[in-house]
Amino acid sequence: LDRELSVNAYWQSTTLLNLKMSNKHFPVVEKILRESGIPEDFKYLAVAESGLRNLTSSASAKGYWQFMKLAATEMGLEISEDVDERMHIEKSTKAACNYIKQLYRRFGTWTNVAGAYNVGPTSFAKTLAEQKESSYYHINVNDETSRYLFRIIAIKEIVRNPQDFGYYLEDQHKYSQNQNLKNINVTVTITSLADFAHQYGTTYRLLKYYNPWLINTKLTVAPGKEYILKVP
Repeated sequence: LDRELSVNAYWQSTTLLNLKMSNKHFPVVEKILRESGIPEDFKYLAVAESGLRNLTSSASAKGYWQFMKLAATEMGLEISEDVDERMHIEKSTKAACNYIKQLYRRFGTWTNVAGAYNVGPTSFAKTLAEQKESSYYHINVNDETSRYLFRIIAIKEIVRNPQDFGYYLEDQHKYSQNQNLKNINVTVTITSLADFAHQYGTTYRLLKYYNPWLINTKLTVAPGKEYILKVP
């Protein structure tokens, strides 16, 4: 834990971004965690995974919760030529909650869930069985996984008490959600997202910024399907 506190407290650029992004995304994530019966502290897992940004890892995990493609589709997220819902904050968080609950049913404690989230449930179960243990705290695992839970705890301490670690961030420097977005229900295929953006008085760039899960220049809508696009 001391190692993780030291690494994260003195990793100034990343920690500052974490503080700014948490102000923007935590309200959304907290609400979904609460509605799903998941401990609120799992919002810090998302910070550990991606810094609450839509990253792509070297292993091709994507989005706020760093889902691999197979796990994402198993949790109901759409990944297609036009759409990657791993980069949809609300939908990916709901999928993460379903996955976390699945892990909890299998492994019995929230700390075990964190370990399994990091290394994968199959590998985590194999390690528990091989070492005849039932707790994350009692197993010998790779360095990344052994540090993972303590990284989450360290991030929690720093984000909750930034001034204790020398971070003084004024409110105007924190990121926030745009409160003036309109939700547009889309039930038919959009052949040009640029034309769609201009129709609603915005730009292609801003449409993609507020809807990062749109990964093409068009949006194919299957019969009976509906998407909600955010437009400033």
